[in-house]
Amino acid sequence: MSELLTAAQMRAIEMAAIESGEVTGLELMERAGRGVVEAIFEEWPELAEEHHGLTPEEAVDWGPAPKPPEYFEQDEGALRAVVLCGPGNNGGDGFVVARLLKERGWSVEVFLYGNAEKLPPDARVNYERWREMGEVAPMSAEQPWYATLYLDAGFGTGVTRAMPEDLYWALSVAHQSRLKGSKLVAIDQPSSVCTDSGTYFRPCYDEPYDLTVCFHRKKLCHYLADGPEASGTVRIVDIGLAGKDDPDWVEAVSYSQSSAQAFSKFHEQYKYSHGHALILSGGAGKSGAARLTARGALRIGAGLVTLGVPHEAQGEVAAQITAVMMREVGDAGALAKTLEDERLNALCLGPGLGIETARALVSVALETCRATVLDADALSAFADAPDDLFEMLHETCVLTPHEGEFKRLFPDIHAKLVEVPTTGPAYSKVDATREAAKQAGCVVLFKGPDTVIADPTGRCSINSAHYDRSAPWLATAGSGDVLAGFITGLLARGFAPMQAAETAAWLHVECALEFGPGLIAEDLPEMLPAVFRKLGL
Repeated sequence: MSELLTAAQMRAIEMAAIESGEVTGLELMERAGRGVVEAIFEEWPELAEEHHGLTPEEAVDWGPAPKPPEYFEQDEGALRAVVLCGPGNNGGDGFVVARLLKERGWSVEVFLYGNAEKLPPDARVNYERWREMGEVAPMSAEQPWYATLYLDAGFGTGVTRAMPEDLYWALSVAHQSRLKGSKLVAIDQPSSVCTDSGTYFRPCYDEPYDLTVCFHRKKLCHYLADGPEASGTVRIVDIGLAGKDDPDWVEAVSYSQSSAQAFSKFHEQYKYSHGHALILSGGAGKSGAARLTARGALRIGAGLVTLGVPHEAQGEVAAQITAVMMREVGDAGALAKTLEDERLNALCLGPGLGIETARALVSVALETCRATVLDADALSAFADAPDDLFEMLHETCVLTPHEGEFKRLFPDIHAKLVEVPTTGPAYSKVDATREAAKQAGCVVLFKGPDTVIADPTGRCSINSAHYDRSAPWLATAGSGDVLAGFITGLLARGFAPMQAAETAAWLHVECALEFGPGLIAEDLPEMLPAVFRKLGL
């Protein structure tokens, strides 16, 4: 797991480092600016190759300017940068970048939103350092700029409101100039995005930034809501804060990944040591979802998987299964009888089950307090009375709602989530999932490209299908049923509910990436062997 931070957590980490006396705010700002320049040149090496009078040896010298500013001839062929600075420390980082680019021979124009007299102390120092090299103009979109590089140093992790008009229109010019090949880079995050929720304070631009450079760790906005689409490529810069995360006061959200060690099988193990999962099926013509779930549970390593099938659907199910077993389960009485077998240690209800059937069977399943996944119809069955469901849930349950199901189960929480923010930090999907898990008393996996998983204690992780893990072809019928099966299979194997949900969600995306475009739900379980091999299993 890698940690994702909120704006407040990042500020606390920086302040702890400064108060320890190990570093000053000014030094952190200098490291940040240098890190941004390094990240730009790593992303586009051709920009570093234009030395304009510098020797290669001088060009890689990251100390003071190897030549005085007047040495550099600012001709028509010079690389040009436009740096848009805001009124806080993000703007201070921008002044550092402007100075470093100028020292390398770039033609640099700097624009400031706000009053220089009101800049924070460290930002003001770097403003003055830049003023010794160049001018600072008021923020405006009236000038017909063209630049090789635009830098958004407007509002970083401290943003709490929509960006002002001057910055909005200046960035609009930058976005338009990208049609001519300009590069657009953000410091921390795009200025229009809330750090903690990833939502826009104000709807902004259709195209993502070319590069976003953040410091120490990624923030929630880089994986939630609009943030991934807005940010483009995200690079993390080390500014010397390693070891400053204090678990006593940093309640970080994890970015979920898989652990190969958790899947290790020892040679003396046998099928019953890996659990026996029971998945309940819908009636005739509606058994496909449960069969997908069962296949997922079996492939991920459940020792045995049984489908509980109503009498009228047994023929169609029997014709489709081999390693998966089948038992007739058509009503609450039959389920209660089936659950007398204590070797059945994990249950899944919902996929294709039908609303009325689900309502009748969920209470029977939950009475046994076995590890249970409730998905699809098992959630929708309680849309009119979610409290009835919450009263029956126990700590080894996992709920897997998509947004529509989440809205029906947690209408008040969902209303806060979809409210358009005007100030920050905005209410986020992390906030919503944590609150839902606490209300339900069990793990909640809130599905989406930015899947969020939380338990009642507040532990939370994000499984993101963005950037190099983008898998839009997961939006296909039945993929959620397979995910429910993955979770159920891991519960059968003895995974704790939170670990089962996190691991299953990560593997779900990995399987989609392994197959690629053209994926259908049936393909997902069949990709697990290849994914496991890559994990070294």
